[in-house]
Amino acid sequence: MSVHQQIEALRDELRLHNYNYYVQDNPVISDFEFDTKLKQLQELEEKHPEFYDASSPTLRVGGEITKNFETVVHEYRMYSLENSYSKDDLLDWETRIKKLVDGEISYTCELKYDGASISLTYENGKLIKAITRGDGFQGDNVTANIKTIKSVPLQLKGDYPEKFVIRGEIVLPFEGFIKMNEERIEIGEEPYRNPRNTASGSLKLQDSSEVAKRPLECLLYNITGSNLNTKTQFESLEKARIWGFKVPEIAAKADSMDAVLDFIAHWDTHRHELPYETDGVVIKVNDLQQQEELGYTAKAPRWAMAYKFKAEQVSTRLNEITYQVGRTGAITPVANLDPVELAGTTVKRASLHNADQIERLDIREGDMVFVEKGGEIIPKIIAVNLSERPSDSEPTQYITHCPECHTELVRQEGEAQHYCPNYNGCKPQIIGRIQHFISRKAMDIDGLGGETVALLVNAGLISNYSDLYELTIENVLPLERMAQKSAQNLINGIEASKNVPFERVLYALGIRYVGETVAKKLVKHYKTIEAIKSASTEELVTVDEIGVRIAESVTEFFNTEANEVMIQRLQNFGVQMAISAEILANQTNKLEAQTFVVSGVFYTVSRTEMKKLIEDNGGKVSSSISSKTNYIIAGDNMGPSKKEKADKLNIPLISEQDFLDMIE
Repeated sequence: MSVHQQIEALRDELRLHNYNYYVQDNPVISDFEFDTKLKQLQELEEKHPEFYDASSPTLRVGGEITKNFETVVHEYRMYSLENSYSKDDLLDWETRIKKLVDGEISYTCELKYDGASISLTYENGKLIKAITRGDGFQGDNVTANIKTIKSVPLQLKGDYPEKFVIRGEIVLPFEGFIKMNEERIEIGEEPYRNPRNTASGSLKLQDSSEVAKRPLECLLYNITGSNLNTKTQFESLEKARIWGFKVPEIAAKADSMDAVLDFIAHWDTHRHELPYETDGVVIKVNDLQQQEELGYTAKAPRWAMAYKFKAEQVSTRLNEITYQVGRTGAITPVANLDPVELAGTTVKRASLHNADQIERLDIREGDMVFVEKGGEIIPKIIAVNLSERPSDSEPTQYITHCPECHTELVRQEGEAQHYCPNYNGCKPQIIGRIQHFISRKAMDIDGLGGETVALLVNAGLISNYSDLYELTIENVLPLERMAQKSAQNLINGIEASKNVPFERVLYALGIRYVGETVAKKLVKHYKTIEAIKSASTEELVTVDEIGVRIAESVTEFFNTEANEVMIQRLQNFGVQMAISAEILANQTNKLEAQTFVVSGVFYTVSRTEMKKLIEDNGGKVSSSISSKTNYIIAGDNMGPSKKEKADKLNIPLISEQDFLDMIE
């Protein structure tokens, strides 16, 4: 046997033992035997560097140093899940999805593990990159650290796709977490707070050899890509196990919502017997074609729902109510509490939402209150312990003036929030608007963060977002923690933002009620900032999905003189205020005022591409059939109930090719 063959044989054998031990929990050789073979392989590789392989088992010990984690755009967006807390929530969800897809619906139920989300990309069976969730659009490249986790296969086995992405959670089992803390206490260091935060923090350690020392595991649950050759979610879990991934065995197919509820009820009781932290159950439509038909909202897949186990509650004292001012001028009351442990973190503050919430619960300073941390990141007060209320307690008087600029607050009819109307003179609003302007989904200015914005405003260097484009390196160098390179990066980032497309610029302006989706609708309809500025409230309401409240907010924004000045300055600086000629060239009005429903499986273009073609040609895509539907593009396996409804409403069914002919 040649040296190369010896090396490959040892690698294959060690990969198998690694899989048996860390994925199957079924070792067949002793740790001593494994370490002996690993050492033998290391010695051979050192003598013969020409046979280097990035997926060799010897590379799991780490040693690579990463000072700055590269930000990488996800090939497939990592969506959040919609949360549910009751049987009624799940039944409502089921009702919604049954209106959108044909045929019987079955589900896959999986436990929701509480860890750090990760996205792994494999090509030709090898791990290529590992990216944290980040904001769902982009995350940090932590590949060197992930390679040290022994339950993550570096080389797959079996009949795997040529390229795919698999998502999961990096978790720290209770046993390993306890052992780590025992070791820290023994050497006089502060113990870690909880397994989830420790797992998440591990991914950003600069020295991968330190990550290798931590007993992290990777539990996989979702495969994404094209040509995956799987028909159901449950089948994809089974295939992932065969390829070498650690996929939790606790998963079940459910043919009805009653079966889903039985699964939830069982694990709500028995989850404490598991070796990992869990906080709920994820229910997914099992059929992948039905998943594709259901698609996504702006934030979450329609085909999945997270059922959250009952939230933890604690009791503590409310010491003081303070008030925060948001970028729109909205006032948010905040409860400042005696610190208390809740769901693995120390809670000192909780949102009180608005004046109505305070009045409804009769919340007062000095009260003992019950605090809950469920699906929301921010804890909330759910009740007051009236039996412990001090005898001298006084009802809370909601503030009448802004806590920052002392302007009298306003509250519009039908609004829950009080607002500070001092739009251009209230510092938190100014800072908040600029922070929104530079955020990732808006202008995404590299080198400029929220803290730096506050420093720039407080230093008098900027008072609105158009001022950013006049900054120079000399301006920003005196700021705290600002060096020559970071100053240059900031100025470069501002310059690069001039190429951000118009729809994101419109969103960045921070017009009240104009989120990402509304900004896209307005840009698609009006094409230029001038056209939007000139539109009346009555004209704006005629745009698809633009209501009176949004229309009034848009006209008010553009009729404000200070805003007009800012817009003109942004235009003068070269910020995009119209759809680019390239995008415009790919858009037509051929399908104007026509609504399409897309159903079935397609071969010439994907469902996503087809929806884009409809919108690029002026049409509208709907997820459900109604009397307003003009055409149904029917692919293979279109459900019979949709055809029946189309016949009943006399809506024509057209083929994929018919549609492509319409837009030629």
